Amino acid sequence: MKNIYSKYSIILLFTSLAILSCTDTENEIAPDNSTEEHKYLRLLVSDEIENSLYLVAPLSGEVTSFDAKFPKSALYSTDAGRFAGIVHRENNLTEFFDSGFEFHGDHVDVRGTPKFGALLGESLQPTHFKSKNDEILTFNDGDGTLSYAKESEIHNIGVKMETINAGLLKHHGAMAIFSNGTFAVTEKDNSIAGVLPERVKIIDKQGNTLYNSQIATQGIHGNATDGNYAVFGSASGILVVESNGQQKLIPHPSDFETAWFGSILETSIAGKFVGYTAAKGAYLIDVNTDSVSPIFESTDIMQCKVSYNSSKLGILLHSGDFKLFDLGTSALLTEGTIVNSTESPSTQKPQIELTERFVYVTQPLSGEIVKVMLSNISNKVNIKVGNTPYRIALLGHESSEDH
Repeated sequence: MKNIYSKYSIILLFTSLAILSCTDTENEIAPDNSTEEHKYLRLLVSDEIENSLYLVAPLSGEVTSFDAKFPKSALYSTDAGRFAGIVHRENNLTEFFDSGFEFHGDHVDVRGTPKFGALLGESLQPTHFKSKNDEILTFNDGDGTLSYAKESEIHNIGVKMETINAGLLKHHGAMAIFSNGTFAVTEKDNSIAGVLPERVKIIDKQGNTLYNSQIATQGIHGNATDGNYAVFGSASGILVVESNGQQKLIPHPSDFETAWFGSILETSIAGKFVGYTAAKGAYLIDVNTDSVSPIFESTDIMQCKVSYNSSKLGILLHSGDFKLFDLGTSALLTEGTIVNSTESPSTQKPQIELTERFVYVTQPLSGEIVKVMLSNISNKVNIKVGNTPYRIALLGHESSEDH
């Protein structure tokens, strides 16, 4: 690894922290928010052209480079926050990275230095990545299998992810991990043309079917779970699958016509999820009341992401405008222009991640990350990360407390 940058490219302005005024005080950014990021929070950035991975410490501005197996990797943080899954879909490989930060409720322990783990996943086109509790899954589009491992195995030398064969046809699939240890997984019966699956069944870790599909849809893409419910985007409606095998469809809003949610995001609120479609916008899905209500309606959304603690929703428009919403109330917390505009047809677009205090935006053309303070979005810092940043993930914990 190599330390390549030690200072921000511009200086933070501390003299005037202005919190945007709101008519409803419940909609304001919490007044005790710090002007600095947490000590044990990290960003991991992959590159489109080079094998390099960049680990960014937002508090200090320090950037350290590592060499992954391949470029253009997708990045995902595991449920515990300590590790990242690095998915090389076109190279049939999944590897893992360790931040070294282990959370213990009221403090963080440092377990060695940041480094790659020994665990590898070797499978055909690993695409969909999920992590809950100690468990890690990928869905392998190339043959319809799943790969399984535990976070506790990441540093076990010679260990590879196990293959779970549930008898599925190959397809562009997805899965969810329930709190009881079972998995909801898509299946394709070829009732519609194309690569999308039509059904969801529940299996155990050996691939045995526990509950068969109850509902056939006109195509599924995108899913999330709160441990009890798994929610899938579907052209026939929002497919809700319970851990006990029960299934139902929640209708889309009446003005959706042919639009449907191709992305489903988890929130910190049990039974509530975010559905996103570029054709309509972002909506809150409540599986307990079977309701779908708008958070922000627009056909110009470029990125739609839930915060690291899943309590807020950040939306970046092609115009460069950013909007932050509270997922408990759907209230707009703050908004403003944070980056330059991006043409809609652009192949490589800015990616965002957000914490309680900042939103981070990749800049593929300049090789930077823009760090924007949420309590004062005019306060921005550029951090250099190689030449062509591709994907970004948060690692570690929103804590600055030592042992």
